[in-house]
Amino acid sequence: MVSPKAVLGLCAGVSATLFLGYCIYFDKKRHEDPDFKKKLRERRKAKKAASSSGKRCKTIFPDMKDHEAVQRFFLQEIQLGEELLAAGDLENGVDHLGNAVAVCGQPNDLLQVLQQTLQPEVFHLLVKRLPAVAPRLMKSHSNNATLQEDDVE
Repeated sequence: MVSPKAVLGLCAGVSATLFLGYCIYFDKKRHEDPDFKKKLRERRKAKKAASSSGKRCKTIFPDMKDHEAVQRFFLQEIQLGEELLAAGDLENGVDHLGNAVAVCGQPNDLLQVLQQTLQPEVFHLLVKRLPAVAPRLMKSHSNNATLQEDDVE
């Protein structure tokens, strides 16, 4: 007589073999497709373009004349940057910390604190990204000025 454990083991083994064969068969079919590599490259380019352009456009800088709005924005960006770095998202975390440094009244002091608290690789990435933040801040500031001029008319 065959034990129930042996039957279950045999069924599990046959099921695993069938599933593995199914995966191998369709992976081979997918790789044999002549447009596979082309489609894969296009998908990767689209994903990279969407992520790089999306993260740059999300930040809306406050009016630099409104001290309370700048302070709220600064605290929000520091908190968001720290959360993203803790979650392992270095790119977006560094972007948010860079935004905070850009609107900070004393950026040198903030950079010294960040240098002591961040890992050296992350801090160097932040320092490399800082020159790219200033044009975005200026562009946002000029857009706000244009909107305010339009409101006056």
